[in-house]
Amino acid sequence: MADRIFASLVLAIAVGYTFIAFTIIKAPFQYDPLGPESWPRILGVLAAICAIRILMRPDVTSMKVTKSTWFRLAGLVAMLLAYAWAFQPAGFVIATFGFCVALSLMLGARMSASLIFSAVTGVFGYIVATVLLDLNLPAGLLAFLE
Repeated sequence: MADRIFASLVLAIAVGYTFIAFTIIKAPFQYDPLGPESWPRILGVLAAICAIRILMRPDVTSMKVTKSTWFRLAGLVAMLLAYAWAFQPAGFVIATFGFCVALSLMLGARMSASLIFSAVTGVFGYIVATVLLDLNLPAGLLAFLE
């Protein structure tokens, strides 16, 4: 039953989001084929398709969520809020590094593996986004390196 309730909520949100994506979002210019108008449309349609799939075939097992799982989910939401808050002032690399360290440790990784993964994710993600995709990410506290 929880699957159907979740899928119904996601479907309602996806329908509203897709409506907005197709009717309200208008970019003043289209600088690439998959520009600012296309991504919201794709996301909305895919979310609706996934929600319909879950509504038609829900999971047959019962979902029991323990108290520790709720605390971990609350911790994840807090980490995502902290990441969003730190993204601009700290910069992409540092904010991503901090988020990845916290998430890796929460998921049970060793500290050394967590630090290596987080450093590679932050630096590699920044290079891919700025060099290959030509996106503008905040350098934040590392602006002196540019």
